[in-house]
Amino acid sequence: MKPLNGKIALVAGATRGAGRGIAIELGAAGATVYVTGRTTRTQSSEYNRPETIEETAELVVQAGGHGIAVQVDHTDPDQVQALIARIEKEQGRLDILVNDVWGAENLIEWNVPVWKHSLERGFRMLHLAIDTHIITSHFALSLLIRNKNGLVVEITDGTAEYNNNNYRLSLFYDLAKTSVIRMAQSLAHEISPFQCTSVAVTPGWMRSEIMLDHFGVHEENWRDAAAAEPHFIISESPRYVGRAVAALAGDPEVARWNGCSLSSVKLAQEYAFYDIDGSQPDCWRYLEEVQNAGKPANANGYR
Repeated sequence: MKPLNGKIALVAGATRGAGRGIAIELGAAGATVYVTGRTTRTQSSEYNRPETIEETAELVVQAGGHGIAVQVDHTDPDQVQALIARIEKEQGRLDILVNDVWGAENLIEWNVPVWKHSLERGFRMLHLAIDTHIITSHFALSLLIRNKNGLVVEITDGTAEYNNNNYRLSLFYDLAKTSVIRMAQSLAHEISPFQCTSVAVTPGWMRSEIMLDHFGVHEENWRDAAAAEPHFIISESPRYVGRAVAALAGDPEVARWNGCSLSSVKLAQEYAFYDIDGSQPDCWRYLEEVQNAGKPANANGYR
């Protein structure tokens, strides 16, 4: 059974990382998934990385869905408007919007106070992380609310509780990730009269392509990275948060989560799914109780 058969999804920012994992899992549940990003097989973004939206669309198809790659720069309102017009023309509806645009790893200056942090890099980070989500929602939601039970998922880093209690290593990064949670709450208020739902969802420490490259490992041998960073043992694959979003999208009572800040592990425990290795990594509890507490790395009881 594929609970999302006939459903139309847009994963904005699906070239790699969480967006790719989400697109694949929505496809595995039977959805038609529009995957957007800037990097194609003929044109690269400022990341200059090998992953492409065409590759993501092919992975969606391999998972059992229908993947459609569309090159879009979500900072450009005209491109986003054209994307939504295309979805409306081709499908006549939009059931699931995942705002996962980010693209700012190379802009972050960790543990640098605002008076020393580059303003240019900081404001570019906010533009990529916040403005893109607003632009996409501006054009997409008028299509999504035409049908009941539409779902908007704002992807961020950190739960509301964790981010409220912890400095996220940079004023700009902190603003970027906490603002997205607030955005989900605002959208929940605006779309609930149309019987649609908005939530914020965070993965834990995610083994994105960029993170794996950073540690010089692959998904198959990711545990080897613990030699350099012992706490990496709590990490999770992008498919874990993908399964979280797919579970929400397939829940006929998803409105009970409207306006909530959710994590991959909370949803795994609620919907009884697992990461690709068969575990349920509980990153946010681990961070509070082990890593931030200065204890030695030990994932026993947290996976």
